[in-house]
Amino acid sequence: MIIGILQTGHLPEEIQATNGNIDVVFQRLLDGRGYEFRVFRVVDMDFPTSPGDADGWLITGSKHGAYEDLPWIPRLEAFIREIRDAARPLVGICFGHQIIAQALGGKVEKFSGGWMVGRQSYDFDGKTVDLNAWHQDQVTVLPEGAQVLGSSASCENAMVAYGDRIFTVQAHPEFGPELVQGLITHRGEGVLSDDLLADARVGLSKPVDNPALADRLAAVLEKGTAT
Repeated sequence: MIIGILQTGHLPEEIQATNGNIDVVFQRLLDGRGYEFRVFRVVDMDFPTSPGDADGWLITGSKHGAYEDLPWIPRLEAFIREIRDAARPLVGICFGHQIIAQALGGKVEKFSGGWMVGRQSYDFDGKTVDLNAWHQDQVTVLPEGAQVLGSSASCENAMVAYGDRIFTVQAHPEFGPELVQGLITHRGEGVLSDDLLADARVGLSKPVDNPALADRLAAVLEKGTAT
């Protein structure tokens, strides 16, 4: 099975030196399932020709906002709608979660409660799921037909399905403690509050449910079972 990764950002070079770029991190998350990966760096205007270029699609996170005036964002939104219309499976993470909502008629804004950084707990299918997060933007208005599957007190629309073939997650199931520590050092310090970063450091030693979310992403990509 061919998974097309639509890469919408780059990790800091210091993190890439030990973890690889964001496409590599996702390949590691989904390793062992027999997938072949094709990477399209849409953030650098490298786009597929059609939804048929892969059997399933994944949109990564990004330092950019879905509402920014960047030339690749409208083109990505159009391609998202093409994927939907072609009934190809699609999953989106963080920025991917947001841009899919925006492309399908929703709204993305900076959250009035500020940043979500480090380990967060979500109610997902009636169970508590812990995942690392790194975002201020959130989906504040859902597109018509969207179904919320996961939420928290600080992120109402944390996991969303659009029918059976599209599933999106605001948090980062691909982020382990080493990567979060790298973001604290190279993107957080001097930008985010000391208290927020201190809380994120405490969470580094606690477990997260990345494998369970990897299984869910795989189920959507392979079987179209978002709900």
